[in-house]
Amino acid sequence: MAAIAKALGYRLLRIRHRGGLGVDDGAVPYRTSVFDDDVPGVANLDPAFLAALRRAAADAAGDGVRFSVNSGWRSPAYQAQLRREAVAEHGSEQAAARWVSTPETSSHVKGQAIDLGPAKAQAWLSEHGARYGLCRIYRNEPWHYELRPEAVEHGCPPMYANPSEDPRTRHRPD
Repeated sequence: MAAIAKALGYRLLRIRHRGGLGVDDGAVPYRTSVFDDDVPGVANLDPAFLAALRRAAADAAGDGVRFSVNSGWRSPAYQAQLRREAVAEHGSEQAAARWVSTPETSSHVKGQAIDLGPAKAQAWLSEHGARYGLCRIYRNEPWHYELRPEAVEHGCPPMYANPSEDPRTRHRPD
């Protein structure tokens, strides 16, 4: 951990030990921004998505609002660990699916989702995000945003109650 903290300019880390999974798997240090190209959780985001996030973050900064990345791209191993933790916390696969997708269906693993904070940033993006094609996807996750380019002209689509209602997150057998 000390080497990672040093490499990232001694930023405080808020990464729990997850069996050897860390920054290279998508965990992000505390106060990571969408401009931190040295953090894989940001650098591995879809380029069009990242560009939209950076435009929004720059404009939000003009309003005194700072975007902090809580989670972005994740490796399949990291996503699987989050899913196992959610099953343990919520008691079943079905209950966990309301909060955490599988590695096969996660937008985070594809580099197409970001979890932002603090609440002020979430509120700003909720109000202004459609201008950039950035939409909140789940009612139970005010921090989770994805790129929906059509939102620039048509507004964000209706939200799903939670990830388990999103057809993209339903596991399809091979």
